[in-house]
Amino acid sequence: MAPHVTGFDLSDLDGFWAAPIAERAAGFAALRERDPVSFHPEPESPWRDPDGGFYAVTRLDDVHEASRNPHVFCSGKGSTSIPDMPAEFVEFFGSMIGMDDPRHARMRRIVSRGFTPRRLAQLTDDVAVTARRIVDDVIDRGECDAVTEIAARLPMKIVCDLMGVPQSQYDFVFDASNVVLGAGDPEYVPEGTDVVTAILTAAGGLAQLMRELGEERARNPTDDVTSALVNAEIDGERLTPDELASFFILLVVAGNETTRNAISWGLQLLTENPDQRALWLADVDGVTPTAIDEIVRVASPVIFMRRTCTQDTELGGTPLRAGDKLALFYWAANRDPAHLPDPDRFDVLRTPNHHVGFGGPGPHFCLGAHLARREMSVMFRELLTRVPDIHATAPPHRLRSMFINGVKHLPVAFTPGGTR
Repeated sequence: MAPHVTGFDLSDLDGFWAAPIAERAAGFAALRERDPVSFHPEPESPWRDPDGGFYAVTRLDDVHEASRNPHVFCSGKGSTSIPDMPAEFVEFFGSMIGMDDPRHARMRRIVSRGFTPRRLAQLTDDVAVTARRIVDDVIDRGECDAVTEIAARLPMKIVCDLMGVPQSQYDFVFDASNVVLGAGDPEYVPEGTDVVTAILTAAGGLAQLMRELGEERARNPTDDVTSALVNAEIDGERLTPDELASFFILLVVAGNETTRNAISWGLQLLTENPDQRALWLADVDGVTPTAIDEIVRVASPVIFMRRTCTQDTELGGTPLRAGDKLALFYWAANRDPAHLPDPDRFDVLRTPNHHVGFGGPGPHFCLGAHLARREMSVMFRELLTRVPDIHATAPPHRLRSMFINGVKHLPVAFTPGGTR
């Protein structure tokens, strides 16, 4: 069941996925060139089928094709886990990203009512103020953990404020989201702990928090997104309490974890590439838009999304049967030299930049891409103008995962006091 051409086993969490990033890139390069839709055994999981497997899609064109054809490559049988989770898990954790039309279209229409241009515009000042306060809190120390004290704080506050979650719950939301997405990492779920129980407990707590908040907002609406969602009605339909809770879990993990990891990897990339830091510093406002997209491309915080064949078909010249599972590896597609010249080079001026860091084209493109770009842009402007010499002082502590390209900790240093 191992790849018959290259020998790379993408199910190996402690081998392939724990290897240095350069080795991962080399492995995917070999797969793209010689076995672009390759078969692998299922990865470690409580639901792993020892006789099952999946096809790894590694070229950008093939990721685009599968993304544009959801009727052939569906999401409804699971999108975030290659092994088949129980149906109630798919329903609970997947929200919109684990749905197909017409349910997906219905959910997206209702949810979009909470993310109007007016409401997103109101966040602009909030993002700037929050980023400024984050830097204020560390600027005189000259060192900190960039993940927990910088990168994680901005998206956490924005997501919680957006939904109306009180500040007293921030730490709980942060810890629970780490468990949901980092259940395979012993820092978040210690060895010997029942993984399924840990995930259900964390997600159940998030769900209960949102159910209670939804009930309160139904009685006493405010101006937050939770109020908009519990009171939004399209064609006589509203979100159920369970759908609201499921969406909140999605928003927390997608809107918090991914932006946090992109910011963290961005700081690491600037440390590794001082020439690119110099280019960005020379024109912060002008370079920021292309630099942010380049960070998202290189970091690819969401490594893959799963699809399942609904019929016999083919992709990239590989015949597939109904029921076959595919992992659309955004991390690999974002390094496809057919569309991205010199793809292993971090280039803050790269344009065009045809990455799929926010998902492929089609109905599942990230609903929060605009907000994520805004958060990252503001945070990096704040850092580059106030602590321009911020740099990593040790390698990133990477998350043990093949789904999230996560950074748990990143020690950084800078001149105390910075530029006020």
